[in-house]
Amino acid sequence: MTASRDSDLAAQLVAGSAELGLPLPESQCEQLLTYLALLHKWNRVYNLTAIRQRAKWVSHHILDSLAVVRHLPPGAMVDIGTGAGLPGIPVAIAQPERSVVLLDSNHKKGAFLQQAAIECGLRNCSVHVGRAEDWRPATRFEGAISRAFTDLTGFAEAARGLVRPGGWLAAMKGVHPDEELALLPSWVEVDRVIPLEVPGMRAARHLILMNLRGTG
Repeated sequence: MTASRDSDLAAQLVAGSAELGLPLPESQCEQLLTYLALLHKWNRVYNLTAIRQRAKWVSHHILDSLAVVRHLPPGAMVDIGTGAGLPGIPVAIAQPERSVVLLDSNHKKGAFLQQAAIECGLRNCSVHVGRAEDWRPATRFEGAISRAFTDLTGFAEAARGLVRPGGWLAAMKGVHPDEELALLPSWVEVDRVIPLEVPGMRAARHLILMNLRGTG
């Protein structure tokens, strides 16, 4: 990216995060810019995002991810079907005290995620390449998040073996998912549905917070 482009993206990041009530210190802003530069470099070959206008990456990727930060329960979390590292990498940058694992079954995306975690200096972030349904970590997570993985029931099924009984699930959605909510299994309890306003995005956004009932 050129210096002027970098400056424009930085200004957009600072203004947008402040509007979200999550002002970014300079160090975190630099980490996010490093991530965006790496995404730009790798996207040419690996097609990590369908959005081609880099100006939209801040609003549609970074700020969209940061919009959930203040609403997430505490504890180590896994980002299921993270793709290019969204929302996991922005969350890990904004909350360096939180342990975040990026999970994706695509090996090429896994290579990008590993490089991004290294170049952004994310000591609290690690990568696991594989299917959620096939992985049984030694210690289960407090919660799981998903941005564009599958429907709510599919997300809960995938997270069931990764999150401790009673743990939380956070699903990022567009319009209010009435039908998906109605089809949730009995072992998933809906906590809250939070409408989100993302600076620079006119589309509807919602965060669905759920809990796993005491299921093993």
